[in-house]
Amino acid sequence: MDNQPSQAQLSKYSRLIEYLKSLESVAVAFSSGVDSTFLLYAAKAALGSNVIAVTAKSCSFPQRELNEAKAFCEEEGIRHFICESEELEIEGFAQNPTNRCYLCKHELFEKIQKIAASEGMAAIAEGSNTDDNGDYRPGLQAVAELGVKSPLRCAELSKADIRALSRHFGLPTWNKQSFACLSSRFVYGETISAEKLGMVDKAEQLLLDMGFHQVRVRIHGSLARIEVMPEEFPKLIQEENRVKITAAFRGYGFSYVTMDLTGYRTGSMNEVLKGL
Repeated sequence: MDNQPSQAQLSKYSRLIEYLKSLESVAVAFSSGVDSTFLLYAAKAALGSNVIAVTAKSCSFPQRELNEAKAFCEEEGIRHFICESEELEIEGFAQNPTNRCYLCKHELFEKIQKIAASEGMAAIAEGSNTDDNGDYRPGLQAVAELGVKSPLRCAELSKADIRALSRHFGLPTWNKQSFACLSSRFVYGETISAEKLGMVDKAEQLLLDMGFHQVRVRIHGSLARIEVMPEEFPKLIQEENRVKITAAFRGYGFSYVTMDLTGYRTGSMNEVLKGL
């Protein structure tokens, strides 16, 4: 990636700023990920103090991400609200249906709506980008139903655009690994529990602490399926690392530890839906 964004990317950023200004005030759903951090930064640039950030706290959201969200808002001087959003209490969510993300997003944005209203914010915005248009994303249905804005999609910004512009503006997330809530690690139909979410969280944290950049630990019953980038396969199966990972994962509660030979990709649990 070049150090400087292209003229086309800068033009998209200008469109984003104009769109955000048109909202007058906004509550940004903020997860501290690549997309929502960039969106929040742009919203602050466009609207100044007429911006708040709202982060959901739940057992499917790692503490490290919450800590990063708090730190970013403090550094940027953005008012930050944390709402309790315990997905496992949503009727039907724990059974992990194919519309799980819809159930979660609908409940979350209803809570953000209440915070936005109490703080006098005219709009709510979330961080999906044009890359999200191709995959199975039931959460976007909730976004549409509740009138939540998607400024990055409106400005036709892709993940690559967002990373390039984030680097240009010096955002710490420009090369941060992509993240999705831990519930996305479960096979559809497999019951989601706080215990298993904790197993996945600890497993992924171990891999990140060992220096793997982009990871997923998918859970199939008591089996862990590790996804890393193909170029990191040699590191994963290095004897010392292999033994350390296997022992740790078994300590977390997994009976079997496997490596996915296809490697990391987003939405791998959605692959089984293509034939449905």
